[in-house]
Amino acid sequence: MVYVIAVHMEGGTQHEHIASVRWRDPADGKSDVATRATMVDWIKKGGDARVNDGRNEVQVGVVDGNPPYLRTFADGKPTDNLLALPRF
Repeated sequence: MVYVIAVHMEGGTQHEHIASVRWRDPADGKSDVATRATMVDWIKKGGDARVNDGRNEVQVGVVDGNPPYLRTFADGKPTDNLLALPRF
């Protein structure tokens, strides 16, 4: 499991424009950057990515757009937690 801690946007401000994410593994403290495509593939293969704002923790999922993109979901409903993260 990893936490997405920041997003890099390209060409706009919506979920479809998240080009890459900075993530952190709470188990070992490792942090790195992944492209949208890499994170989409990792999640589709069973990877667990989440956003934690200090009060709530929500799952990062994949929306099957063209191309597929990342979005958070709480109780099966889409949320904007990724868009609230810091930019890098």
